[in-house]
Amino acid sequence: MAGRPREFDREAALEAAMLLFWRKGYGATSMNDLCEAMGVRSPSLYAAFESKEALYLAAIEHYVETQAPPVWGRLAEGAPAREGIENFLFAAAAILPKSRSAPAGCMAVLGAVSDEWPAPIARAIRKIRLEMLGNLRARIEAAMTGGELPAATDADALSRFYLSVYEGMAIQAKDGATTDELKGAARAAMAAWPDRP
Repeated sequence: MAGRPREFDREAALEAAMLLFWRKGYGATSMNDLCEAMGVRSPSLYAAFESKEALYLAAIEHYVETQAPPVWGRLAEGAPAREGIENFLFAAAAILPKSRSAPAGCMAVLGAVSDEWPAPIARAIRKIRLEMLGNLRARIEAAMTGGELPAATDADALSRFYLSVYEGMAIQAKDGATTDELKGAARAAMAAWPDRP
């Protein structure tokens, strides 16, 4: 008499895969590593996700849905845009260092600087990072329209600057920077905010 197939909790397995990819990167994570972390056998993994590449794409999407809002959601907070960007950087400083529940850094940033990707993953990571840039640019352009920033402000350059600060903080967190150290970097970055017109 054959036993019943083991129940497969897709969300829990996806969370485990996300944490493993986040910690080790795509290239350094083997299918055996994934099976062990997810608590599944290889046939179940392939039946649910088809391939390591497809699993990574699902994991990075899960990351964006579950891990990004506490940081990127802060960008919209604050009446002036300066306050929104400061909220965003300070939230990043609090969340990016390693915790008991998550590895250090940002999965989308760390992967972009440390891995060789299959083309679909490279496109997905690039799309996420362009969305980050677009979110910053939208907040800065709204500040220009509302008179908070000079009309001559280079919105693209300022957006890229603050995205570069965030990405640098993610890498520093991976290297062991503390929340206080990252807050110091965030404060220094806010000193570059253009004066009101």
